[in-house]
Amino acid sequence: MSAVTLIRNENLTQHVDYAYAATAPEAGTVVWTAGACPLDEDGATVAVGDYAGQAEQVMRNLRTALRGADADLTDIVKTTVYVASNRQEDLVAAWDVVRAHMGDHDAPSTLLGVAVLGYDDQLVEVEAVAVV
Repeated sequence: MSAVTLIRNENLTQHVDYAYAATAPEAGTVVWTAGACPLDEDGATVAVGDYAGQAEQVMRNLRTALRGADADLTDIVKTTVYVASNRQEDLVAAWDVVRAHMGDHDAPSTLLGVAVLGYDDQLVEVEAVAVV
C-alpha cells in the first residue's frame, strides 16, 4: 500500500489528468530519482525520433530505478517530464505514455518542452520523487 495521498482541489479545474498536490505523512523514506532516459541496457538511445517510443522506455527505466529503492510508480508524489520539443503535440505524445503507465495514480506532474536533453537523439526524460 502506498504512503501517498493525492490531493484534489474543487476550486481548480477538474479537467486535468493529474492531482494538484500530494502528501505522504506516514512516509519513511523519500526517493529522488535521476532523470530516467530512453536508454537500453547497452546505453544506446532507443526509438530515435519517436516521442512515444522513447517515453515507453523511459517509464520502464523509471520503474526499474524505483524498484531498486523498494518503490514503484504508485509511490510517486511528483514527476517532471521533459520533452525536447517546442511543439505541443510532441509533449502530449510523451505525456500520454507517462499517464498510461501511471494508471489511476495521477500524481502531480510538470510537463516541460526543452531545447535539448543530455544524450544523442534523446527526446524524453522523466524524474520523480517517491515515498515508501
